[in-house]
Amino acid sequence: MIEIERKYLVLSDDFKKESFSQKRIKQGYLSAVPERTVRIRIKEDKAFLTIKGLSNETGMSRFEWEKEIPVNEAEKLLLLCEKGIIDKTRFEVKRNKHIFEVDEFYGENEGLIMAEIELTSENEFFEKPDWLGQEVTNDKRYYNSYLSKNPFSKWEI
Repeated sequence: MIEIERKYLVLSDDFKKESFSQKRIKQGYLSAVPERTVRIRIKEDKAFLTIKGLSNETGMSRFEWEKEIPVNEAEKLLLLCEKGIIDKTRFEVKRNKHIFEVDEFYGENEGLIMAEIELTSENEFFEKPDWLGQEVTNDKRYYNSYLSKNPFSKWEI
């Protein structure tokens, strides 16, 4: 399956009052090479194994395969992951027919808030909320796999 998404920095926490769902996420990477990232994610009471391929030139599209796995197995697999576990809360915000997934990061990535929107095509129109900031879709520093090894708190901005 091809995933098409765009990523943005978030300017304020106004999204929180619009959100209809929030879930804590813990995730790690068994492989974080760009050609194939293999992620283990625990999202509240569910867990997933996800494999993603290399992004296209725009950074918006890439192959993604995901399978739900038992939480106890995911917890064991997290122990095998590369250094740098991602800890965040995901807020979901509906805007017309789209849902923005807004991630507020903790730990070494504290202070970073990003929003993603999945689209059906790279040119699909969507309404941008006021709290949406700069687009960072094609900036690999904002991939979770990069953040796990190069935390936001260590960046020189």
